[in-house]
Order: sequence, then C-alpha cells, then structure tokens
Amino acid sequence: MTDAEWQARCDLAALYRITDLYGWTDTIDTHMSVRVPGEPKCFLINNYGDLFDEITASSLVKMDIDGNVYSKDGKFNAAGFTIHSGVYKARPDANCVMHTHTRAGTGVSVLKRGLRPISQDALSVYDDLVYHEYGMPTSEEECEALGVTCQKGNSVVLRNHGLLTAGRSIPEAFILMHRLEMSCRSQLQAQQTGEKLVAIPEATRQKAREQQQGEESAFSNLLDRVKHSSP
Repeated sequence: MTDAEWQARCDLAALYRITDLYGWTDTIDTHMSVRVPGEPKCFLINNYGDLFDEITASSLVKMDIDGNVYSKDGKFNAAGFTIHSGVYKARPDANCVMHTHTRAGTGVSVLKRGLRPISQDALSVYDDLVYHEYGMPTSEEECEALGVTCQKGNSVVLRNHGLLTAGRSIPEAFILMHRLEMSCRSQLQAQQTGEKLVAIPEATRQKAREQQQGEESAFSNLLDRVKHSSP
C-alpha cells in the first residue's frame, strides 16, 4: 500500500465518523467513497455491515470500477458499487462521492418542484443542482444513467431516494453535502408552516457563489482533528 492510499483511507474513515456525528447515517445502507490516488480505476468504500462509527482506515474495501475487489476480507454494498462506479467512470475529475438517505434529503426528493432557492445554503448549490430519476440501484443501466446525470452537476437529488455529491476532494464533497442537506432541511421546515415560500431573486443567486470561499480549507482542518481523535 502506498503512503497516498493510506492517507486516503484515513481521510475517508474520518469522513464516515463525521457523517455519523451529523446523524446522516441510515444504519449501514448509505455509503461514501474516495478514488485511490495514482489508481484512477480503483476506489475505497465501506465494508458492508459496519456501522459508520466502527469504520477504520484498515476496514475499508478497495475495489475497481469493473467490480473487482482487491481487499482480502470485506463486503461491499451492491447498490453502492453501482452508484460510485457510475460516477467515477463518467467523472474523471471526481475523487470523492457521498450518498445519503436523510429524512430531509429524501423528503425533498419526492417533491415535484424539488429544492427551491429560498435559503443561503440553497444558493450555494442551486446553480449546480441536477435531478436523477429513480432507477434500480443495482442495475448496469442505472450505473450508466447516473454517470450521465452527474456529468451535469456536482450536487444531485436522486428522485424518491436521497442525495449525492461529487467532489474533487473529500472536503469539497462534504461541503456540498452539508449545504445540500441544510437546504433541504430548511425548506421542509418552512413548508410545514403553510406560508408561501419566498424565493431569492435570480440576480442575487448569480452573485452568491462568488462569496462562498474558504470552507474547503476549514473542513480539511476538521478532518485532521477527527483522524487524530479516532481509534
């Protein structure tokens, strides 16, 4: 194992712990992955059956986009392979993929109009947001279809399913997921009041992304703290 792969393992294990801390888990049925540095066809994913607060750098499963497993032990989620391999095949620039089934994300995924530009968090993902129609998670057709969708944006609402983000790095994928999750949560809470939602003007939306700076660096520091505090 190279030093770069070990570092990627430590970072991904820390991401799983942070995801658990935020309460974004669905027991064992969601997943995050990272592309192995220097091996563009290979990625790391959780051992299927481990709770997120149990995941360590050593327990992660190494596999490739064709379904070959290089770890001696461990299992992978079949739907997880479909989702992550589909993105990595279609997006050579993506090095981390996150997928969640939170109540807020799933709730917005079933709304006909989807996510509305009504909050500051929504503005940071709205122009890069795409929707993917529900498909059989373990099929080859879904693998290819998801890849096509992810070529259009980094923040994805999986219809009737949940959320997905693709980033050039682990911090970037997390930041996108955090903003997307908070956007969905704020919208659902606002809709519960029965009041009419007030959208942010389009001119303001176009300027919003220019002001979103520095968060990736801040999350990298958080990632380091988690790595040093976790077993």
